[in-house]
Amino acid sequence: MKPILPTVFASLVLWLVPQAGHGQLEQLELHEGTGIPAGVSTIYLKGAEYLAKSQRTDGSWGAGQQFHGDEACGICALATMAFLSTGEDPNFGRYARNVRAAIRYIIRNQKAQTGYIPGNMYVHGFAMLALSEAYGAVDEEMLWSGEEKSEAQRSIGEALELAVRLAVSSQKKNPSKGWRYSPNDGSADTSVVGAVLMGLLAARNAGIDVPDKTIDDALDYMKSMTSAESGEVGYSGLGGLGESGARTSIACLVFSIGKRKSWGELEGTRKYLADHLDLSANQSWPYYERYYKAQALFQADYESWQQWNQNTIQELRNLQSEDGQIGNSDHGPAYSTSMSLLAMALNYRFLPIYER
Repeated sequence: MKPILPTVFASLVLWLVPQAGHGQLEQLELHEGTGIPAGVSTIYLKGAEYLAKSQRTDGSWGAGQQFHGDEACGICALATMAFLSTGEDPNFGRYARNVRAAIRYIIRNQKAQTGYIPGNMYVHGFAMLALSEAYGAVDEEMLWSGEEKSEAQRSIGEALELAVRLAVSSQKKNPSKGWRYSPNDGSADTSVVGAVLMGLLAARNAGIDVPDKTIDDALDYMKSMTSAESGEVGYSGLGGLGESGARTSIACLVFSIGKRKSWGELEGTRKYLADHLDLSANQSWPYYERYYKAQALFQADYESWQQWNQNTIQELRNLQSEDGQIGNSDHGPAYSTSMSLLAMALNYRFLPIYER
C-alpha cells in the first residue's frame, strides 16, 4: 500500500507557487485552510489542549452512559481527528504523542480475527474514518516505538484493511445492504449506515481497496430512505420519513462524497439544510448534528455553510469553558468537545475527507 501525502503539508505548496493567478489562489485557499475566521484558532487551541490533558494513560478518554456498548474507541477516533485537523505535525507536533496513544488504543482493541472495532458499528465507522485520515500521515515506524511487542501491534494500514473487510462482510449478510448496531444485525438505519459509509469512503480515498458494490449498495439504501421533494430522511425500516437535521445532513454528505450529484435526493437534502440553518430547531443531538451539518453544507452549499459557520463559531465560543471543554453530553465531555472542534474543522481543511 502506497502512503498518501498528508494534506497538512500541502499548504506549504502555496509558498512555492508565486505564478498562480487570483482564481488559482482562491481555489487553493478553499482547500488548504487560509483565511481562518476570528475566534476559531482560540477555540480550537483551547479545545485541543483540553483533550490532550484529559486523555488517559492508555490513550482513551472517558465515555458516557454506554448507549450501545463500549464507546471508548469511537471517542478515541473523534479526538484523533480533532488533533489531526489542527494542522500540527502528527509525528513531531505538540499532539503527536496524543495521536499515537489514541490510535494504539483503537488498534489494541480491534478484534484480530474479524477486524471488528467494538463496541458497535457507530464506533467501527468512526474508527475507520480516523484510521483512514491517519494512514499515510502518521509514521508507522514511530507508532509503536517504546511499546513492548505484542500480537496487537498492527500497522494503521493493516488495521484499516481488517476494519474494511469486516464492514464489507457485515453488509453482505444484511438484507437491507446496510448496517446497524451489531455486525450481525439483520436491520439497518440511516445514522449507522452514514457513519460506516463515511469510513469506507475515506478508506477508499486513502488507497484501501473497497468494493464498488459495497459503496453503491449503501448509497442506494440511503437513497431509498430519502425524499427528493422534501429532503426528509427516514430512520429505519418502514417507519416513514421525519424531520431530522442530523439524518438529512448525513444523507446530503454521503451523496456528495459518493459523487451522486445528479440525484434529486442530493438537491432535496441540500435545500432542506439551507432552509433550516438554525440548529436550535432540534436540540436532541446538537453535537452530532453540528458535526454532520458542517460537512454536508460545506460539500453541497458553500454559501450556506459560510453563514452557518459564523453562527456556530459564536455558539461554540459561548459553550466553551475556561479549561477548553466544549459542552457535555451523555457520551461525555471528550465526545462533545471533539465533535464541536470537528464541526469547525472545515475552516482549516487539513483532513483529506474535508476536501471539496
